[in-house]
Amino acid sequence: MEDIFSDHPPFEIRMPAEQIVPFVFNSPHSGRVYPEAFLSASRLDRHSIRRSEDYYVDQLFDASPHIGAPLLAAHFPRAFIDVNREPYELDPRMFEGRVPSFINASSMRVAGGLGTIPRLVAENMEIYGQRLTMEEGLDRIDRFYRPYHDRLRKLLVKTHSRFGYGVLVDCHSMPASAQAGSRTRPDFVIGDRYGTSATEALSRLAVSILQDLGYTVSRNKPYAGGFITEHYGRPARGLHAIQIEINRGLYVNEQTFEKTAGFIGLRKDLSQFMDLLTEYFSSNYSDVALAAE
Repeated sequence: MEDIFSDHPPFEIRMPAEQIVPFVFNSPHSGRVYPEAFLSASRLDRHSIRRSEDYYVDQLFDASPHIGAPLLAAHFPRAFIDVNREPYELDPRMFEGRVPSFINASSMRVAGGLGTIPRLVAENMEIYGQRLTMEEGLDRIDRFYRPYHDRLRKLLVKTHSRFGYGVLVDCHSMPASAQAGSRTRPDFVIGDRYGTSATEALSRLAVSILQDLGYTVSRNKPYAGGFITEHYGRPARGLHAIQIEINRGLYVNEQTFEKTAGFIGLRKDLSQFMDLLTEYFSSNYSDVALAAE
């Protein structure tokens, strides 16, 4: 397969001049670089294929380096490969060729068309007009998925080594309403895998700060966190991971994907949120750790 990201790095790490807080921010679904080869293989137009993006989430959290924490952001789109999945959640029906025995073809995410290499974008739109080769699917995992997680893992190991613990904040966005009943969703959802990926004090702190900023917030409903939160969150080892979902209605037109007037204010509030979350949790971590024991 040609080097489809030869003109653009598949992801980037925005590092602070010095990491002064034990936090790492991650934006795995905000990539908006769509290679021509990928678009040519898709049955969707350039607009429709973007419906799975977490629009501009990397920009909403771009104050991260200024508060002393790195931000890892994907440039490849979620529709191309989804790093918030197990490495081999693959649908055999999407591929030609022999299917390796180690793939996970039975997960609920694969059944829903949203595996490591997605079959669908939002609103159940099929991405491909024909099957991919199995070699191409495995190549994407080797060239994009594995390097991304390698860098994320190294950031967390380095953070844990330096501070004695570490916190991963996995940053996402969600549709403004649930399609089934058009129910309006809260402004934010904080997910901690029902208390298994982070100490409860961290989740409650995140909820409290956002509420004090004037937002409606829920915890673990309807999103408790995906593979990244579950995989990296090990509170007993001093590694905490939470997922934050932002209601897209706060800052983007979900039909045109253009930023609305709310984007600037939300970005400012999220900068304050990061500052307060990292400062308070860092300065009180010894008390938090003791309370968790």
